[in-house]
Amino acid sequence: MTTKKSPESLRSARWFAPDDLRGFGHRSRMMQMGYAPEDWAGRPIIAILNTWSDINPCHAHFKQRVDDVKRGVLQAGGFPVELPGISLAEQYVKPTTMLYRNLLAMDVEELLRSHPVDGVVLMGGCDKTTPALLLGATSAGLPTIYLPAGPMLRGNWKGKILGSGSDAWKYWDERRAGTITDADWLNMEAGIARSYGTCMTMGTASTMTAIAEAIGMTLPGASSVPAPDANHIRMSTECGRRIVEMVWEDLTPGKIQTREAFLNGIAVAMAMGCSTNAIIHLIAQGRRAGQEIGLEEFEEASRKVPVIANVRPSGDTYLMEDFFYAGGLPALMTRIKDHLHLDALTVTGRTLGENIALAEVYNDDVIRTVDNPIYAEGALAVLKGNLAPDGCVIKPSACDPKFLRHTGPALVFDEYPSMKAAVEDENLDVTAEHVLILRNAGPQGGPGMPEWGMLPIPRKLVKQGVRDMVRLSDARMSGTSYGACILHVSPEAYIGGPLALVQTGDLISLDVAARTINLEVSAEEMERRKAAWVAPEPRFERGYGWMFTRHIRQAHEGCDFDFLETSFGAPAGEPAIY
Repeated sequence: MTTKKSPESLRSARWFAPDDLRGFGHRSRMMQMGYAPEDWAGRPIIAILNTWSDINPCHAHFKQRVDDVKRGVLQAGGFPVELPGISLAEQYVKPTTMLYRNLLAMDVEELLRSHPVDGVVLMGGCDKTTPALLLGATSAGLPTIYLPAGPMLRGNWKGKILGSGSDAWKYWDERRAGTITDADWLNMEAGIARSYGTCMTMGTASTMTAIAEAIGMTLPGASSVPAPDANHIRMSTECGRRIVEMVWEDLTPGKIQTREAFLNGIAVAMAMGCSTNAIIHLIAQGRRAGQEIGLEEFEEASRKVPVIANVRPSGDTYLMEDFFYAGGLPALMTRIKDHLHLDALTVTGRTLGENIALAEVYNDDVIRTVDNPIYAEGALAVLKGNLAPDGCVIKPSACDPKFLRHTGPALVFDEYPSMKAAVEDENLDVTAEHVLILRNAGPQGGPGMPEWGMLPIPRKLVKQGVRDMVRLSDARMSGTSYGACILHVSPEAYIGGPLALVQTGDLISLDVAARTINLEVSAEEMERRKAAWVAPEPRFERGYGWMFTRHIRQAHEGCDFDFLETSFGAPAGEPAIY
C-alpha cells in the first residue's frame, strides 16, 4: 500500500479537526453517541451505505453483513458509520424500480457529499440497486468499493432445480395450458426462492454485479459468491479492510472507471449471457464517469465475444451457485482475456490482469471455452431501422432461433391491462406468426420503463404448444426472462416515436444477422400517421414523477436524468462548513 493522504488531509477532518465553534459541535455530538476522539481522530471515516429493508428479500442478510463490514473497517484502523439508502425491492416496488433508480443515485451522491466521510462501502445487489449505488458514488467521487449481495441458493421443486424468474415464466405457461395443478404451483412458490440473496439465474442482478467486478469496483470474485456462503461473510469483512486502504491511497472511482474499464464490463456481460438491462445501466454509468459509452460499443462486442457461461436463461442447465463452484467471474475472464484490457486498474490497487492471474475453471461445462460456446456471438444484439431509429435490443442467445429472421403482422396494444385481458381470450385473432406489440411502456410512458417486455404468449397458442413468438415493446424485460422479445425501442411511443404509428395488421420485418427491424409501411404513410398522432396527457402534475418525466433520457442514452450526467455542468464540489 502506498499512502498518499495524511490524517490532516482526510476529508472528515474538515468537520472534526478545526478548533472552532462548529468543530466543537461536531465533536460533542459524536461524544453524545458514546464515541471518544480516539474513535475518529486521525482515522478514515467510512460510510457503509446499506440498502437493507424488511421488504427486500435480496438484501435480507445485510442486517448482519453490515457488522461484518464494520469489523473489517475497525481492523484496518478506520471508523465505520452506517448510512441508510433507499431499498429498491424489485419484487414489490411499483410500477417499477427503474422509476426510482435515479432517486437512489441522487440519495447516494448527496448522502456522501453532505456527511463527514472519507470513503464508502456500497451494499447492494437487487437489480437497480447496483447501478444506482455506483452512479451516485461515481458522481460523489470518494474512494468506493462495491459489496454485492450475492445470488440465492438453487430452487428446488419435486427434485427439479428451479431458477428464479426463468422457471416462473416457464411453469406459468404450463399452468395456463392446464398441465400442472394449483397444488403444484403452490409448492413451487415455496421452493423457488430458498434463501436470501438475488436471483440465481443470469438476470439483471448477477449481470450488474458481474459488470461491477469487471469494471474494477469489487474485490476479485466478489460478484459470484452465493449470499448464504461463509465466503460472503469473509468477503464483506475484506471490503471493510480494503476501503480504509483505498482512502489512504486516494483511489477514487475516477481513477478506475476509464473507457477501457467499461469496455471490459461490456465484454464480460456478453460472455455471461447478460440481461438486456445491462445496456441501459452501463451507458448511464459510463456517462457519469465522463466516458461516452453507447449502443455501438455493445454491438461491436456482440460480434466478437461469445456466450460461454452456461447459466440460465441463455444456458440450459446451470445457475449462479454452479457458476461460483466452477471458478466464478475471475475464471470466466481468463477465457476471454483476448477481449479484455488487462492493464485496467481495480479497487485492489492492482490491474485486472493481476487479479485474475491465478484463476482457474473447475467445470468446463459451466464455463465453456470460446471454441465451445453456448452462443457463438454475444448475448445481445442491437437492431435499428425505421421502427427504431435510435435502436432497440434483442437477446438472441435466449430465443428460438427460427425467429432471428421473421416477418409477421402486428397485433398492437396501447397499454398493459388491455393486452393482459386480450391474451387470455381464447378467441383472440392471433397466430404464432404475429408480432405482439406493447407500446407506451417506455421511460416516460410506463412511467419508468417497467419490465413488461416479455409479453405473455396468448392462451390460445399456449394450448397449441407454442412457447415463443416475436414480441416488441418500448419496455424492458427481466433479465431472467427469455424468448424473441425486442425491447427498449427508441424513441418510445409515448413521445411520438415510430412505434406509436404502428397499426394492427402492419407487417414487421426482423433480421438479427443484419441487425435490422423495419415496419413495412411507406415513408409517405408514416408521415400521414405522424401528422394525425395526438400526444397523450402528461402522467404527473407534481412531485418526483413530474421531475422524472421532464428530465429522463431515452433508453439508448441510459435513462439517466439529464442534469445528473457529467456533461451537464461542473461538479457540485464540497459543502461549505461555517
